[in-house]
Amino acid sequence: MVWWWWILPAVIGLAAVVTLFAGLGALFGGRPVSGLLRTIGGAGVGAAAGFLALAGMNVQTYSRLTYERPVATLSLERVGPQHFTAHLELADTASQRRGSLQTYDIHGDEWRIEARVLRWKPWANVLGLDSQYQLDRLSGRYIRTEDELNAQRSAYDLRPTEENQIDLWALGRQYDILGEAVDTLYGSGAAMPMADGARYEVWITQSGLIARAVNPQAQEAAASGWR
Repeated sequence: MVWWWWILPAVIGLAAVVTLFAGLGALFGGRPVSGLLRTIGGAGVGAAAGFLALAGMNVQTYSRLTYERPVATLSLERVGPQHFTAHLELADTASQRRGSLQTYDIHGDEWRIEARVLRWKPWANVLGLDSQYQLDRLSGRYIRTEDELNAQRSAYDLRPTEENQIDLWALGRQYDILGEAVDTLYGSGAAMPMADGARYEVWITQSGLIARAVNPQAQEAAASGWR
């Protein structure tokens, strides 16, 4: 939270109120010129405080609705045609503690990571609630439908262990106050082309999972793999 966007208008607003009341006191105390100047000055300072408060609200709203945080990093090594070793490092969060690094054997042209996501309503985001997620699956996928139907498949369970698991669906429905703030519960996924040496980052936004290419090999694969 950009706290000074709220502290500054509050301080200016307080100064405006003090100046305004001082001006009114001077007006009713027989000092019309001094009182008028102070009253006008207080009103102007109050207007400035209101403007800053609105600007702060806009900044805070934009910051909260576009907030994102890391979920995982995935690095790839080619083993053979349409065959890769994926090294998946999960972000250290309360519900996703699976160790520092996991390795998976993936077949296909692209990798895909999926999660269950609890999305809050925008007003709840602005108040400080961030979308929650539980990773569900890592898999390989093929570009050609024929390969998807007939070639070797690979899919791995990423769900947390039972003792660390947070049931998002139960959380969203258990408490009325939370239920009113929940926008939707749904499955979200991000997929990217696989290439030798490619490295990707997966992030959770307020709307779901996204993936970014973070090195030249991944950027080249992403640029050519979606044509």
